[in-house]
Amino acid sequence: QVQLVESGGGLVQPGGSLRLSCAASGRIFSINAMGWYRQAPGKQRDLVATITSRGSTNYADSVKGRFTISRDNAKNTVYLQMNSLKPEDTAVYYCNLRLIASNSNYWGQGTQVTVSS
Repeated sequence: QVQLVESGGGLVQPGGSLRLSCAASGRIFSINAMGWYRQAPGKQRDLVATITSRGSTNYADSVKGRFTISRDNAKNTVYLQMNSLKPEDTAVYYCNLRLIASNSNYWGQGTQVTVSS
């Protein structure tokens, strides 16, 4: 019913940049929040950044000043610009969509981001 497809992951050197994209399709209501979460091996899935339909953003402290989340409401697409990447940013990054009215959550399949020299 709802699908989220991530793209843009890959291998980069420390200090490099990546831009992740996530396109949502299906039965999506306009009042929602989209975001990015990440999970490293042996770790819990943690919030990276979220953005509402109105543009309000929330960032994990560990990425503030380095990552920027944005979205295109018409395309139901969310982006994550990641700059000054560090090895500790290495994780599988998951796109998330939350429909506010029903408090329904949807997840993408994940995209691997590896920061290594």
